[in-house]
Amino acid sequence: MRPKDQTNWMLTDAIEALARAERLHQSFLNLHPRAGSSEPSWEPPMDVIETEQEILILVALPGVDPDEVEAALDGGTLVISGRRTLPSELRNARILRLELPQGRFERRIALPTGRYTISRFAAHGCVGLRLGKSS
Repeated sequence: MRPKDQTNWMLTDAIEALARAERLHQSFLNLHPRAGSSEPSWEPPMDVIETEQEILILVALPGVDPDEVEAALDGGTLVISGRRTLPSELRNARILRLELPQGRFERRIALPTGRYTISRFAAHGCVGLRLGKSS
């Protein structure tokens, strides 16, 4: 078996990493209408962590008030939705770069079977949802 050419191997790995990053970027900014809505929405990234007492969800929504985020159970699915908009004082400003998505967002996550109480909080640029497990 012939040894791999290290330069080509590194270049191939770099190209594959860039392709994975681009796919992730596209899925994050994939604007598409949800069922029952004609308005496109984007999906914010999130972390989901489960303990014996609760499910903790951190949704990356910098600048969004947690009280403006809707969280509803639809069967066994948690639906997180809302809107991220520019502050009104910036609407007439010249935009030099706008990388954070604006507009309607929606994210769905299947939950383990059970009953939950939902509370919201803000944490370092994220909107947190605490789903307390109840019997």
